[in-house]
Amino acid sequence: MLLDLLFPNRCLHCNRIIQGDQLVCELCFVQIHFTHWNFLDDNELKHKCTLLFPVQHAFALVHFEEEGLSRKIIHALKYSGREKAGLVIADWTADHVDFGTKKPDLLVTVPLHPKKLRKRGYNQLHLFTEKLSEQWQIPFDHELIHRNYNRKAQALQDKSHRKQTENLFSLTKPVQHRHILIIDDVFTTGNTMSAVAWEILKSGNNTVSVLVMALD
Repeated sequence: MLLDLLFPNRCLHCNRIIQGDQLVCELCFVQIHFTHWNFLDDNELKHKCTLLFPVQHAFALVHFEEEGLSRKIIHALKYSGREKAGLVIADWTADHVDFGTKKPDLLVTVPLHPKKLRKRGYNQLHLFTEKLSEQWQIPFDHELIHRNYNRKAQALQDKSHRKQTENLFSLTKPVQHRHILIIDDVFTTGNTMSAVAWEILKSGNNTVSVLVMALD
């Protein structure tokens, strides 16, 4: 209580004091560039994925503009120690996604390399995915995909030097005949997502869909 008085939670955009479980104030919320896509329809992200791997459906919650509020929110989650921001973003996502009759069987997160995980202290996708799992009543598995080696984050690389990854990920156990929703924070070149998707697809008669917080 005293900490709340001394260090009140503030809007990431305008610095106005807001409730402790919020990221932005109501006035700034309308400035978030949500995609408003339908999970089951064709969209820009699905087209990008289709060029890299077979995908059933794809959804991005927001656009990742260079100077936009969406970028501030994702960066707060990833680089400012605000792990619980994932819970707020999950609520926004659940409000925008309707699976219809195409509900996935399993939610899978893209893993961090253990070295990066130790440095950050958390995987920014975990609370996000666990909240969605609870709301959608779909099981999750944070351990299915193993990252075999570390590489510089794509968001920090010059686009001309981003390359297709090989053997970046592997499965920790066999999985077959499942519709798996792969979850990540930002879709940039799609190389990371593609590497995860192909590991799942080649495991045996699986299908994949994609959900990301933001499309760059």
